[in-house]
Formats: sequence, C-alpha cells, structure tokens
Amino acid sequence: MIDVQRLRVLRAVAEHGSFNRAAASLRLTPSAVSQQVAALERGLGAQVVARSTRGVTLTRAGQIMVGAAESVAAELAHAQQQVSALGTGRTQLTLATFTSGGRLLLPAALNRLTAAHPRTALHVREGEPEDTLPLVRQGAVDLALAYHFDGPLPAGPAPGGRLTWTPLLEDPLHIVLPQGHRLAHHEALDLADLAAEPWVLGCLKTEAFLRRFAERAGFSPDIRGTTTDYFFARSLVAAGMGISLIPSIALTPGIPGLSTVPITLPGPVRHIGVATIGGRDRPHLTTLLDSLREEAKRHEGHRSGTSPADAGSGAPRDQGASCPCHDAPCCERMVWDRPM
Repeated sequence: MIDVQRLRVLRAVAEHGSFNRAAASLRLTPSAVSQQVAALERGLGAQVVARSTRGVTLTRAGQIMVGAAESVAAELAHAQQQVSALGTGRTQLTLATFTSGGRLLLPAALNRLTAAHPRTALHVREGEPEDTLPLVRQGAVDLALAYHFDGPLPAGPAPGGRLTWTPLLEDPLHIVLPQGHRLAHHEALDLADLAAEPWVLGCLKTEAFLRRFAERAGFSPDIRGTTTDYFFARSLVAAGMGISLIPSIALTPGIPGLSTVPITLPGPVRHIGVATIGGRDRPHLTTLLDSLREEAKRHEGHRSGTSPADAGSGAPRDQGASCPCHDAPCCERMVWDRPM
C-alpha cells in the first residue's frame, strides 16, 4: 500500500526542485523529506528522483507517481466537499480566473449558475494560469478560467494527470496607436511595419510574446515602458510615449484619442478556455461550464459584428481597473468569496 503522505512529499519535491525547499514548504526537515522519498522508492522498487548537486529531477517513475499524487489530492478534496454538503445542504464550488477573462465572462455565467442552483456556496480566486492550473490538478479549485498563447498550457498537466481543457474563445492582440499616428487608419498592420516604433506594454508576458514575434519579423522592439496594467499602458500611448500590444478583451474601457488596428494574420492570440479535472460528473460544474460557453459565444457573436474600437469620448468607466490580466508577479493577488 502506497502511503499518501509520501506522495504528498514527492509532489512538493517535484514542485520545488529540491529537498530543502520542499521541506520548508511542508515544515519538515530536509532529512525527513529525504527519508520519506527513500521509503517510497523502497516500496515501489524504483527510483522516483534523480539527485544531483543542482537539485533533484523526477524519473519517469517519479512523474507517474506525481500524477497519481495529484489525482489522489483532487479526489480527497472533492470527497471533503461532498461530506461538507451533507451537513450544510449547500454545495461548495470554487473557481479561479484571470482578471480580464473573469470580468468579461463570469458575471452572466454566475447569474445563470445561481439561478439554476441557488444553494451553491461559490468561492472565486483570482490568479494567473501558471498559479491556478496546478490548483485544479490538486483539487484546491474545481475550475480555472485561464489562457495560453501559442505554446502548451502553463504549468500544464503532469504525466498521468487528468486535466481537461475546454476552449472558449480566441482573444487576438491588437496594435493601439494615437489617433494622429501615420499608421492609425490602416485596416491591418504587420509587425514588420512597426520596427521603428517605441513600445509601451501592459504586462511582462505580452513583452515576451512581442519579442518572439519581432524576432520572426526581423527586428528588435524599442520598449520604452512595461507596466502591469493594460489601461495604464493605453494611457501612456495616448500621452504619446509609443504604441502598444493589447488583447481584445482588455480594450475597454475606451480612452479618447486612440486607434486600434488588427495585426495581419497570423497574429498573436490568447487562447481562453476552462481547465477542469476530467471524469467528474457534477451538475453545478456542468451548469457553470455551459454558461461560460454560452457567454463566450455571445461575446464572439458581438465581436464578429463590430470592429474593436479604442477611441471614445468622456471619462473611462473604470479608471480604477488594475492589471486586467495580472500577468506580472508583482501584481496584488486577491481572493473573492461570494456566498450564494
């Protein structure tokens, strides 16, 4: 019989890459962590970590066992929720979201959820995909509204894991320029057309993505500013500091004096979707997933009938909106608990 505590220790070692850091996270001594891993290896008859002076890495057997550890943790968390529901008569549902996606899709979806299941105790946590996807695998949250660019999911499923990704919508990035800019009235722009332009960006991930695309286009971008707030970045564009690269769902609220131009295809796109643990039939979760799909379709239909516009009149409706994507590690994290 495999000891669940030993699986928990192995998962911490895999997450932190060393016995010392795993021990600190578990409030154990490094010796205790090493002994737990050694005992697991003896029981399995296989090595689960490869030790070196630079830390530890998982063997193939270790990868399989970490996947099993995450499945066990998720099932235990789910069982605890079910037992709690027996005593309270209320179903607990916890979801995570990045800010701009949650602001766009969650309000209407949550209204549909609570209308269908009024005795749901709902908890919403904000965070970036690399933080929230592991929480789904661990069972700490039931669902994560997340995104990825052209690569794999950040902090994606471990071998043997059961993370299921449900696509919702495509979120293309656009060029934002001052209205008087010489390129502001083009129907579309290639990144090569912007080689000589200064840039002001709204998050660190967008900067990294721009650098990759710029390298393909044959230039090095002149980045004058990197912020943690898309609204702030657009405000700096309006002040004449440069141009920006903004996801379509972060183009509101509008700022006077700006123009938005699509990027010539194939341009950069954020792929927005939902991560859940597969193989679990829960009516509340199914209702929420269906509601998110419906809201995403509604948004896509609205967007297909109109072109993105960043020009506007009057004051922004939400000048206090901070970091629509929370892509930078310095952004403040928040937890929103909303009993239903």
